Amino acid sequence: CERTVPAGSAAGECPSCSGPLLAVYDMGLLRRNLTRAEFYEPGKGIWRFRGLLPAFSREISLGEGNTPMIEAPALAASAGCGRLFIKNEAMNPTGSFKARGMAAAVSRLLDLGAATGVIPSAGNAGLALAAYGAAAGLAARIYIPSVTPEGVEEECLAYGADVRTIEGILPDAAGAMAEDGLAEGEFAISTFREPGRVEGKKTMAFEIEGDFDGRSPGWVIFPTGGGTGVVAIWKAYLELRELGWIRGEMPRIAAVQSEGCAPLVRAFEEGAETASPWIDPVTIASGIRVPSSRADRQVLRALRETGGTAVAVSDEEILGAVRAMARSAGIFPSPEGAATLAGLIRLVGTGRIDARDTVVIINTADWTRYRFLLGR
Repeated sequence: CERTVPAGSAAGECPSCSGPLLAVYDMGLLRRNLTRAEFYEPGKGIWRFRGLLPAFSREISLGEGNTPMIEAPALAASAGCGRLFIKNEAMNPTGSFKARGMAAAVSRLLDLGAATGVIPSAGNAGLALAAYGAAAGLAARIYIPSVTPEGVEEECLAYGADVRTIEGILPDAAGAMAEDGLAEGEFAISTFREPGRVEGKKTMAFEIEGDFDGRSPGWVIFPTGGGTGVVAIWKAYLELRELGWIRGEMPRIAAVQSEGCAPLVRAFEEGAETASPWIDPVTIASGIRVPSSRADRQVLRALRETGGTAVAVSDEEILGAVRAMARSAGIFPSPEGAATLAGLIRLVGTGRIDARDTVVIINTADWTRYRFLLGR
């Protein structure tokens, strides 16, 4: 609805339409006071990009960011694209790209005077909140579904989090959290219910552009559940373009979902502006087993405005991509990360991605919480 709220507001969503809130920056001021060279000065972690991040009193960090981008020529040849790079987010603290978003989100909660961050999670976001909360002195209450990968609950407990396991899938965990409600000093930190997580995840795109020296790749392919990653990458590129720091076209963004849970793919193919919930979602990739997104409008807009697309892949294709990435690139991915390679192969096969295109796929997490992949 385009309503604005003050930067320091405790609002986690739009007070008018309940839609997601996204941070807005004074680009004129930034153009006058910050150069591209200064923005990309060498540094560690996401906070080196603070010129395009919210200002917080404390910048909580566990060393997230600066993840490697590895060229994979053998995979490029087998997939049929020009050049292929893997942005390996498994190297983040707690093993996933969720660390970037939680570093910013927890920093924001501290400024709001929060005592506890509360979240429903299928695994990686809950782990990130537990770890970053521990580092910041912030309590964490995490609702996980019973189908969460083995070991997640125990690791969250090790960080001192209050973990509540709910029978069912992610929406069931979110429902239990809503039923319990929030006490004074408790803040929801769910996907798209606060603006910090998108801002932290934006830094993936900043790093990609730094590695390419402003000459953007043709495509960025992202595994998509709630869609925070897609929106974050799109938002980052819009900001870089507005500042004049991109030496060419923005990359096209492709969202990959599982055939067993593909509400955004269905909406994209139907030309719809919103995505209806997926009934009975089933996939081995628990991180993208998300039947509905609060930011469906933004995700679909990002795909269309960049000239991108959405594609669904089978669990069998995901498992094949796990093996291919491990054996041809030396990276053992999460099933969600492997879905990006499976999606690339599909998109090359249909001609949507050209044999000359340069492509970046995002491995969003490591494999260690998906031990069922061993021997598959």
